[in-house]
Amino acid sequence: MNNTSAWKTFKSTIAAPIDPWLFFAMLAIYIMSLFLLYSADGQEFGQLENKTIHTVLGFALLWIIAVFKPQTAAKVALPVYIVGVLLLIGVEVAGVTVNGSTRWLSLGFTRIQPSEIMKIGIPMTVAWYFQRYEGRLKWIHYIVALVLILVPVALILKQPDLGTAALIMASGIFVIFFAGLPWKAIFAAIIAFVAALPLLWNYGMHDYQKTRVLTLLDPTKDPLGAGYHIIQSMIAIGSGGVWGKGWLNGTQTHLDYIPESTTDFIFAVFGEEFGLIGNILLLLVYLIILARGLWIAAQAQSLYSRTLAGALTMTFFCYAFVNMGMVSGILPVVGVPLPLVSYGGTATLSIMVVLALLMGIANEHKNLRRRNMDNDNLTESKE
Repeated sequence: MNNTSAWKTFKSTIAAPIDPWLFFAMLAIYIMSLFLLYSADGQEFGQLENKTIHTVLGFALLWIIAVFKPQTAAKVALPVYIVGVLLLIGVEVAGVTVNGSTRWLSLGFTRIQPSEIMKIGIPMTVAWYFQRYEGRLKWIHYIVALVLILVPVALILKQPDLGTAALIMASGIFVIFFAGLPWKAIFAAIIAFVAALPLLWNYGMHDYQKTRVLTLLDPTKDPLGAGYHIIQSMIAIGSGGVWGKGWLNGTQTHLDYIPESTTDFIFAVFGEEFGLIGNILLLLVYLIILARGLWIAAQAQSLYSRTLAGALTMTFFCYAFVNMGMVSGILPVVGVPLPLVSYGGTATLSIMVVLALLMGIANEHKNLRRRNMDNDNLTESKE
């Protein structure tokens, strides 16, 4: 077998379901994250080994899911949603508490974070619901979709996890937006949200959440308490300068000034060691994923595929933006990991599933285009 035929065989069996743009962007982030995690974890291999295991499982899961058509995923959307809600109820009944928040379920050999499942479950379910009523959507359907979103969001808020709840709610809202919600309704919702902010502040937020918002305005008011995280992360990013201090040379990192350096605040480690240039390069890779995801959504062949691809893409980018924003001191501190970079098994697998679903939708368009070309060639040969 010559090289050309071997490559064709590889593409038809292994690489066929993989979108090159998403795959190589994801691979670049993953390789970088290994070096970063090794540094952030004090040059230990424990978390590095666990992340590698999770990522290998994620790649296998990605390939399996990407093979299937989007409509196959639509069939399991409601079961995924129901399982996710039941697991969130399980967290409420018998969850594991870490640092004052009850967000995990123990399976004995590992822990899972059910809210990560809802990153996928909510947009899949809302997109599936809209597809059922395609061409005859009415106000009642938008209201039902909102209820589907608010049930798990309310359970996540009780953990408490305001940041994840807000972003997961956004993932459902993105589906509603891409389904064609009228602009009048969008503006009315924005006005209603702004008007409800005083109620949210007085009755919907815990004291520590209010403190985080106030700390954002002036971290120096409590430099050893609520403002500590932001101050230390900003010092780390600022000290990195343009080119960074170099890999393994981050003083803020290795003197343990950066809290949660392998999870929520790993971007501060990256900024200190790789500087402004590194930050820009990482942001560009995220923008590649954003652009490719939106292109896939624009080329999608059905309402389900279009709304799901658009929502998943925007949700992925929102997670990256919120994490970078909170570490840089322009957004309040919330418990949101940096996609594909932060340590965390459930978070890694959920992001892999997001990218796999996008690849499946891209394959749907690619296969349709190939069939059309084959039909055109057949017609021309007959003529």
